[in-house]
Amino acid sequence: MFSLKIIIASTRPGRKGPSIGAWIHEVAKQHGAFEVTLLDLAIINLPFFDEPFHPRLQKYQHEHTKNWSTVIDNADAFIIVTPEYNFGYTAPLKNALDFLYNEWNYKPIAFVSYGGVAGGTRCVQMLKQVVTAQKMMPVTEAVQIPFFTTHFNEHDVFVANEGIQKSAEVMLAELEKWAGPLKTMRVKNKY
Repeated sequence: MFSLKIIIASTRPGRKGPSIGAWIHEVAKQHGAFEVTLLDLAIINLPFFDEPFHPRLQKYQHEHTKNWSTVIDNADAFIIVTPEYNFGYTAPLKNALDFLYNEWNYKPIAFVSYGGVAGGTRCVQMLKQVVTAQKMMPVTEAVQIPFFTTHFNEHDVFVANEGIQKSAEVMLAELEKWAGPLKTMRVKNKY
């Protein structure tokens, strides 16, 4: 079984990320190949990057960085749940990615994005540049949720339609395919 960390990227009050994150968390648990942990950047509350040394050196001075390092290092795969802000992704997500380097390396990553007509696809394209620089493997399969506010019921719970549900299942299958070979690579090339 692989360790999958799902990261909720939005931190603003009134956000919909936790509801979408809870949905993909349940879908991932039902998939069966992953031990799934949901991480909320609003709760983790990392300060702006405040380490004096480059992350690749892993000379962490702050307890919040050491804790974040442990959480990310123990993962075999990631899903980022992200809204699209002005064609881009959230500042807290970029900050969380930049805090570390080695801990992200050689791990598959997938995206659940949401927004207006584009469903967050533009922010995912930008994120792929960042995560590949951190030696992660972004899978092609993803979940895009256009007009995301139309997918919430009267209790503010995200309800996926058939297409969104199917795209999640296909994405998780692809993450599972990449998780094994990349774990082998990490063991052989342990930093």
